[in-house]
Amino acid sequence: MTPSPVGYDGRMDPLLARITIDPAVCHGKPCVRGLRYPVETLLELLSSGTSHDDILADYEDLECDDLLAVLAYAA
Repeated sequence: MTPSPVGYDGRMDPLLARITIDPAVCHGKPCVRGLRYPVETLLELLSSGTSHDDILADYEDLECDDLLAVLAYAA
């Protein structure tokens, strides 16, 4: 039986509810909304200077709040 994805309940910050951890997705690394976009990868893009608009254009299923959630998770 596969364990269900773990997400933050969002009581402290509703954005963190967008971050999920599922052993069956990306080897259990924290990802955005169960999609195969690891938080680590998005942080690398942001830290290299890639703009939010460019990331959202390249990854059409991501939303602006997803990038805000990644930053909140890193904080």
